[in-house]
Amino acid sequence: MESAPKNQSGKIPLLFSVLVMIVLIAVFNHEMETVKSIILQAGLWGLVISILVYALLGLTLVPSEPLTIMIGGMFGPLIATLIAWIGNTLAGVVEYYLGKNIRSAASFEEQRKNLPLGLGKLPVDSPLFLLGARALPGFGPKFVSVVAGLYNVPMLRYLWTTAAVTLIGAVIFAFGGFGIAQVVK
Repeated sequence: MESAPKNQSGKIPLLFSVLVMIVLIAVFNHEMETVKSIILQAGLWGLVISILVYALLGLTLVPSEPLTIMIGGMFGPLIATLIAWIGNTLAGVVEYYLGKNIRSAASFEEQRKNLPLGLGKLPVDSPLFLLGARALPGFGPKFVSVVAGLYNVPMLRYLWTTAAVTLIGAVIFAFGGFGIAQVVK
């Protein structure tokens, strides 16, 4: 059994981040009906607004899956897949540039050691790392985006790996949202 790390100072920022994420998720979930109403009332511009909401979520720790499920229920799975794919790829670019502007990798190397499936042993700019770590539930996408920016992963490699994984996630959540909307009707 591994012992806890001796340096406990890293726990405070982590706990603070988790607390902020919980508050943002609660606020976002509370405001989902307002977001839904704005998107529906905007007509075709609602699709553009949806994509911009994804980009804004890229600036936060709030996951985009609830938005994708909602859009799947509103517009159907194919349109929702397209919106989520474009929106999450755009959010990934926002996160990438956030990472480029961070001056320190902080505790990334420690977190990286704990990644499953041997991902922590791969170089950050490896397509396998970019695809595999982005697919991990929870922190995966935002974590990979920021770290890719920190390590100056070539933009073209970053974009294709981001687009590939976000397409798969978009399909899953858009069709899931559409299915949920059909059951609820």
